Amino acid sequence: MNISKTGFTAILWLCGTLLAFGQRIDLKDLSAFKNPSNSWSLAQNVAADLNAENVLKTVKGEGILVNQSTAKKAGSDLYTINEYGDVAIELDYLTAKGTNSGIYLQGNYEIQIDDAWGLKNASSSNNGGIYQRWDDSKPEAEKGFGGVAPRQNASKAPGLWQHIKIIFQAPKFDASGKKTQNAKIISAELNGVLIHENVELFGATRGAASAEKAKGPLRLQGDHGSVAFRNIQINELSEIPKPNQNGGADPIYIEAASNNMIRSFVDVAPRVRSVHAISVGGPEKTAYSYDLDNGTLLQGWHGDFIDATPMWDGRGNGTSRALGSVTRFTKKPILAISKLANDQAKWIADTAGTGFRTKGYVMDKQDRPEFKYIINGTNVTDAVKVMENGQGLTREITVDKPSKDLYFLLATASNIEEAGKGLYLIDDKAYYIQLGESTAKPIIRNVDGKWEMIAAIGSKLNYTILF
Repeated sequence: MNISKTGFTAILWLCGTLLAFGQRIDLKDLSAFKNPSNSWSLAQNVAADLNAENVLKTVKGEGILVNQSTAKKAGSDLYTINEYGDVAIELDYLTAKGTNSGIYLQGNYEIQIDDAWGLKNASSSNNGGIYQRWDDSKPEAEKGFGGVAPRQNASKAPGLWQHIKIIFQAPKFDASGKKTQNAKIISAELNGVLIHENVELFGATRGAASAEKAKGPLRLQGDHGSVAFRNIQINELSEIPKPNQNGGADPIYIEAASNNMIRSFVDVAPRVRSVHAISVGGPEKTAYSYDLDNGTLLQGWHGDFIDATPMWDGRGNGTSRALGSVTRFTKKPILAISKLANDQAKWIADTAGTGFRTKGYVMDKQDRPEFKYIINGTNVTDAVKVMENGQGLTREITVDKPSKDLYFLLATASNIEEAGKGLYLIDDKAYYIQLGESTAKPIIRNVDGKWEMIAAIGSKLNYTILF
């Protein structure tokens, strides 16, 4: 629901929650906020520098709210003019490298924002955590207490948009002002992963703006580091959703404490299914799914490995689900390699006439698969590996018969932005592609309103996907 003016009343059911008094903050100006300092501005576009701490580069315009804060010139926090009680908040945010910020519900209860990219185990002070309460009267080691870590680290890389949904129940007070019920985080989802559920907040977190109260503003922290926000949607709740009482099967989860694989169907998009897929994970807490029928990398994710409940419960339907924050690399399985007359020829998406034949995979010394297939009479080895730091995937394509007319499909996307030498932002800042030094310069072309990035393979092509 897109509502740009405060005070517009609407009632709708969304995910089982009754919402009223909806507001989508219109980022054509800063009029929704109280006395914004000059550290806050609007932009048409924003990008992080992966090689520099706390740097955001902006393009003038509107639609994105940006805070630029440094150690030498600290910014200040930003408060909405409107105040809220029980509320559902949904927004996108993007961090600079090494940054630190936060979302304060009612100005008092902080959901932490920071650069937790690749961190295996997040704490309450990391991205998505409910920050600690604080008591200066206690010994130094005990001053911070009561923080709640996210269930798993669902964070993305600096410079990529992250999406958070929060359902918050405000504290309740009697007529005399005495608190009768603590505030609660009913739920919080980060990048599609439930990271908090039914968490009682026994008091305000550190840095609270005021004493606890029935209503308060949304507050965006601006004095610690550079961060950007967009698509800020706030809906007051006329009633709090009740926990799901439907029961159901006990979940069947597969861990990847060491390198692990599972064969299953994988749903790529609504009504689009890979029926010959394999998912690969390991101790880095980063994983991916691969389509063996096309040589297509389907998705990658940070966090826990696999939910096999749909596949193994009862008769099952053959599918498994990623347990972490998924980044999709394609909307449908299509051939990764095509033989083209030139770099502007239409991509051959189907295996018909290509002689495609999967040859399965071999295991390397670390028990990681390298996929093999034949296409157009050429033997291909596709080695996809999780990076040791868990920040993404490396991929190396080698062929036994180099040919100038063999091309590799690096990405299809709604847009592609060049972010540095050999570095590209894909699909509205969903992930990065970093080309290896030996990889040919890519061709970026528009086909029927969609962008494709392809490159000649030569004898070897390698690149990294960061997400």
